[in-house]
Amino acid sequence: MRFFIVDDDRAVRSILRQIIEDEDLGETAGEAEDGSQLEGHVLRLKQIDILFVDLLMPGRDGIETIRHLQGSFPGKIIMISQVEAKEMVAEAYSLGIEYYIHKPINRIEILNVIQKVKERIELERSIQDIQSSLSRLVNVGGGGRNVLKEKSIKETGEFLLSELGIVGANGSQDLLAILQYLFDNEQISLYEKNFPPLKQIFIKVAEQKLGSGASPVEINREIKASEQRVRRAIIHSLNHFASLGLTDFSNPKFESYASRFFDFTVISKKMKELQKDAAPALSSTRVNMKKFIQVLFLEAKRLNESAGKRI
Repeated sequence: MRFFIVDDDRAVRSILRQIIEDEDLGETAGEAEDGSQLEGHVLRLKQIDILFVDLLMPGRDGIETIRHLQGSFPGKIIMISQVEAKEMVAEAYSLGIEYYIHKPINRIEILNVIQKVKERIELERSIQDIQSSLSRLVNVGGGGRNVLKEKSIKETGEFLLSELGIVGANGSQDLLAILQYLFDNEQISLYEKNFPPLKQIFIKVAEQKLGSGASPVEINREIKASEQRVRRAIIHSLNHFASLGLTDFSNPKFESYASRFFDFTVISKKMKELQKDAAPALSSTRVNMKKFIQVLFLEAKRLNESAGKRI
């Protein structure tokens, strides 16, 4: 990954550069002390993947800089600032930044944020590669179109799990297997109206995982274990969005995903719990597992079809 740092504080630039180099996260390809020194075409020529931008700078501030770069810089932007005003944070997110980090710089937070942004970049590139391969097959009229589409539903699922904050969580692989099963077995009657029972989904996925030689006892054990892993992953996603909502209720990801994947009353209750206790309890949380899985499938299918239309 290639980074560019824009901050009028030399010490902050030095700290960020040192973290990137010490942790072998990539290369710091450039620095600037003001947003007025930044142009989208220059960042593209430098092949910048991730741009750090300070909010308050003397010449062109962070918000103005992001506006100036819109449409000319395709990379990801992480904003850093001492300002905690919710209105400014919300405006930054509305302009397309990935994360907003408060100063003073916290090494662990920086590492976590960079890792998440890197994962998202890698997933997006993987999806683009799949789309490019599919386009070439369509152009030559080749066979194999279904294979690529099957693979792309997994890539799309990984992208969504990243958006939901659980791409690496225990249970994410179970959700991807469920997604693949639903995609492979969708019938003429749409799942929107006749979604299969959860029990059937878990049975079929367990049978596929263990193979035809598995005994009923082994299958039943795998079903229970898979249900538990999936439930925990969904709860982690709920905690992720509840925390996001507490930090910034107008966060675009919170607005886009929270109400679709979870009931509003559940989100509201979890936010109140987090306000009282920083350590979220898994055992007391009830989630609608079927709704989550159904929305995950429909959203992955929609994104997949949308990608196909753009080819």
